[in-house]
Order: sequence, then structure tokens, then C-alpha cells
Amino acid sequence: MSFIFIYITNPNKKEAERISSHLLKNRLIACANIFPVDSQYWWEGKIEKTKEYVLLAKTSKNNFEKVKKEVKRIHKYTVPEIAKIEVEANEEYEDWVEREVK
Repeated sequence: MSFIFIYITNPNKKEAERISSHLLKNRLIACANIFPVDSQYWWEGKIEKTKEYVLLAKTSKNNFEKVKKEVKRIHKYTVPEIAKIEVEANEEYEDWVEREVK
């Protein structure tokens, strides 16, 4: 099985929940975790410090391109972070993820 996490940063919890709900309803992900983070990054020539929310979406490797396309389409950021992380989990969990996504 090919199992991945997709790490997506968001400007606030509401946006992370909106994207998570959209991906879940479309069966592109099986599960998501949302948590607050303190972010620091370069933007338009200066270092920014901000509070963000990370959406950690769990899905099959085959769904990465579909998820990436959907997130780009609906995300409020000009340049959203949509990072694929390959993971290995217990077989029962990986099987559950595979059953829940398209």
C-alpha cells in the first residue's frame, strides 16, 4: 500500500476545517488532523511571523495529485504549501485509509 500524509498550511482554523471537509466529502482523504503552529518564513522580501493552522490529511499515494489540484483551486493563499510525506503505518490503519478514499 502507498500511504501518505499531505501537510497543508492555512491562515486560520476555519480555513483548515473548510478544506478538510471539502476533501473528506469528495473522498479524497480518509482522515485529517488540524493543529495550530507558529510560522516564520520569507514573503515578499521580508521575514514574516504568524500563527497558522496545519491540516494533516491522510490518503493513498495515488490521490496526491488530485488533492493538490483541489487544494490549489480552493485555498485562499496565493502560494499554499501542499507537501507530500510518505509514511508507513500499521497494516490495519493503512487498509482503512485505502478503503475510505476514491
